[in-house]
Order: sequence, then C-alpha cells, then structure tokens
Amino acid sequence: MLRKRLMTLALAVVMTVSVFTGCGSKDDSKTSRSESKKTEQQKSDAKKEKAAEKEETKAPIEDGTYTAEFKTDSSMFHVNDAYDDKGTLTVKDGKMTIHISLVSKNIVNLFPGTIKDAKKKGAKLLQPTTDTITDENGNVVTDIEGKPKEVYGFDVPVPALDKEFDLALIGTKGKWYNHKVSVSNPVKAE
Repeated sequence: MLRKRLMTLALAVVMTVSVFTGCGSKDDSKTSRSESKKTEQQKSDAKKEKAAEKEETKAPIEDGTYTAEFKTDSSMFHVNDAYDDKGTLTVKDGKMTIHISLVSKNIVNLFPGTIKDAKKKGAKLLQPTTDTITDENGNVVTDIEGKPKEVYGFDVPVPALDKEFDLALIGTKGKWYNHKVSVSNPVKAE
C-alpha cells in the first residue's frame, strides 16, 4: 500500500512538472515570436535610418569642382598659407571631397573620424599626395635653396557643408591628434 501511494505521488509530481514545463515552452514560443517581430521591426527601422542618412549625406550642391574654405580648430594644422585656408572641393555622384595642401610633410596620415576609430582594426587612413605650392599667379613657390616647395596634401571626405566634423591626424613622431574641421562657402571653379 505504501508503494502504491509513493507511485501515485511520484506520478502526480511528474504530471505537474510536465504541465508547467509545457506551459513554459508555449509562453517562450510566444515571447520568441514577439521578439522576432521586434527584431524585424528594428531591422526595418535601421534600414530606413540608413536610407535617410544616405539622402542627407548627398551633396547640397551639384557635381563639379569648387574652391571652398577649410577651417580647423588648430593653428598647427591648417591649409598652406599660399591658399588662404582654401582647398579644391570636388562633388561627384553627390559625394564631396576636398583636397587640401598643408604647410609641410610633418602630418603623415589623416583619418575621417576620431583617434579611437582610427586605431580600430581595418580603419583606412587617408594617404598623402605630394603637392607643389604655387602662388595666386600660378608661379611655383620655392624654398631657400630655390627648389619647388613640396608639402603633403590630402583628399578629405566631406560629410556636410557648414558643419564641424572629426578629423584625426598622425604626425611624423607617431602621435595622434583629434581635430574638428569644417568646409564652407563653395565657389564654382571656372
């Protein structure tokens, strides 16, 4: 008789556990379905945001070549004095890039973003070009020895006009610096 009672009790416990476990899995499936719907909604929202960003990052001016002001937050990092804080802004397929000639070859790379982003694996640094400085009349500027003055130049992506954006740089000594820059007042080149 004791054995019969123990078997009945064990069977009751097993049935109770299976009922609660069964209910739990039903609730979990409902939860996972609703989470799946949320995830799909979040993906859809993210796609819409990216599309809106692409639309916003389209250049507000037509494709072509312009002269534009390039301002920085530093007296040590700026466009060559011969160019009066200006660079050549190129707009192609709605994307803007400004070519700037610096004052020397002491800045070896730029990065559109912050130092933190520049140090991430796979970050693509902007490579310099070697630019020969000319004056407002198109004459080549020479150094003390009479050689053409050569400096580094960079093609910097411009996310928007008249708005500051981050630009990190690294110098010849291997030290990184964060800067805020802006591009404004584009004038169509003739």
